[in-house]
Amino acid sequence: MHLRSGVAKLRKAARGKHRWVGLTVDESVTNREELEKLLSQSDVLSGSCKLFDFIDGKAIIRIPLESYEEAKSILKDGFNGLISQTSSGKIRLVRDRMGIKVSRKKR
Repeated sequence: MHLRSGVAKLRKAARGKHRWVGLTVDESVTNREELEKLLSQSDVLSGSCKLFDFIDGKAIIRIPLESYEEAKSILKDGFNGLISQTSSGKIRLVRDRMGIKVSRKKR
């Protein structure tokens, strides 16, 4: 039996809109910590974006919609070895386009 806590879950509309961005990452970056450090070097990306996937030189980050245009202009030409390849409002589409397979954890 699963007991619910007293805190209500945020509805979808209240969570805020965002975009998922697929990146190719320079081969000198070998782990998540290094990639997060690179992302924190940009004012636009530092506080607002969140790293979700990092596999074989490919990464997916989530960016709030209000920061998306500025982040897109930074990443399209490359920023510290990060280059934007694709973006979407759905992470599944970005994973498909980038060829990233994620195993689902069973609850």
